[in-house]
Amino acid sequence: MLEKLFKLKENGTNVKIEVMAGVTTFMTMAYILAVNPNILSASGMDANAVLLATALASFLGTLLMAFLANYPFALAPGMGLNAYFAYTVVLNYGYSWQIALMAVFVEGLIFIVLSVTNVREAIFNAIPMTLKSAVSAGIGLFIAFIGLQNAKIVVNNDSTLVSYQNFKTDFSSVGMGALLALIGVLITGFLLIKKVKGGILLGIIITWVLGILCELIGLYQPNPDLGMYSVIPTAFVSFDFSALGNTFGQVFKADFGALKSITEFIVVIFAFLFVDIFDTLGTLIGVSSKANMLDKDGKLPRIKGALLADAIATSAGAVLGTSTTTTFVESASGVTEGGRTGLTAVVTGLLFLLSVVFSPLFLTIPSFATAPALIIVGFYMIASVAKIDWENMLEAIPAFLCILSMPLMYSISEGIAVGVISWTILHLCTGKTKGKVSILMYILTVLFILKYIFL
Repeated sequence: MLEKLFKLKENGTNVKIEVMAGVTTFMTMAYILAVNPNILSASGMDANAVLLATALASFLGTLLMAFLANYPFALAPGMGLNAYFAYTVVLNYGYSWQIALMAVFVEGLIFIVLSVTNVREAIFNAIPMTLKSAVSAGIGLFIAFIGLQNAKIVVNNDSTLVSYQNFKTDFSSVGMGALLALIGVLITGFLLIKKVKGGILLGIIITWVLGILCELIGLYQPNPDLGMYSVIPTAFVSFDFSALGNTFGQVFKADFGALKSITEFIVVIFAFLFVDIFDTLGTLIGVSSKANMLDKDGKLPRIKGALLADAIATSAGAVLGTSTTTTFVESASGVTEGGRTGLTAVVTGLLFLLSVVFSPLFLTIPSFATAPALIIVGFYMIASVAKIDWENMLEAIPAFLCILSMPLMYSISEGIAVGVISWTILHLCTGKTKGKVSILMYILTVLFILKYIFL
């Protein structure tokens, strides 16, 4: 039955590989179960309700991806979008979180229309192959940077903006976590060099176990004030789901009488729309490029199903009570483990469903244990730079700017914007647009520029 559903042999995979890939993807994404409630609770939402909504939205979205598109991509409430939801829309603009959820719900409905009418697919296909390779490489740097930050190996610095961890300060907590992450990178690298199956997943587990041992003997000491928590599970299951009622369906109870202006609400919807569409497209480009899923024309087969799954999950997530649900770049970890079909996504989705019950256990997985996986996945994805013709400066310069922008601007969508704008303008100025710049690329360029002017 699994073969018939997911065409495993046709995609050069088997059940064992897909299960391992699904577990790996979940392990590298599990941090969202802790981070999303923490961010959205700043808007006044109940943290326990958000945790349950996060798990259920991730389960639903990931299963939709599996059965509508048969791809190994997982979905969850997106980082960046959740911060925009809480800190900008609610705390800065002064809207209630119910209205913010309504903006996300409407955005999802618009996405469904754009997906059914092939608009999002057309945008995907309009991006040149060179830029697609650049997007994949840029995401590699971006995801590795996230890993370095999650492990607190790279930290904020007033004089240089970012710097390495000062191991002399708070070594028993932050410093030890960073050290364990570095050890985890070496362990994971060793396992992959030795071609050990499930090397990335094993790297996460081994690093976590080392953290537990260090806490037991006193080398690692939790310090909640510094964001360093106990890595030893104190509980494994919880069957109290009543908190979900605090967010479920609240999107339909939004008080529109509190709106300052319909124009500002439309701007909020468009901001969610813009970031989501290009984060999703960037992730699909990057991960599918890494998995060699694009055809000879740079198109992704069955992309309509993938985009539709993302769109439906966005609106469904808003009803459950969470910010925009989108395709996660951490899906690359499962692809790196060999995941090639929707069975990988099914396994990841089921683990998100299980996390509703086993949330105390999953919330114990420290970020320094998952960071090595993100860093190693970044190594895999940066390999896409080899597909760029660096001798052709007309194509290489926009590709470079795209790659550079993603980690430095901390955004996949901004990297795509910079790449598209520079590609179009340089081709236009050199008079070499024929066959290189489509009408849609011109439209995207104008929209990106307008976005920087008005948003």
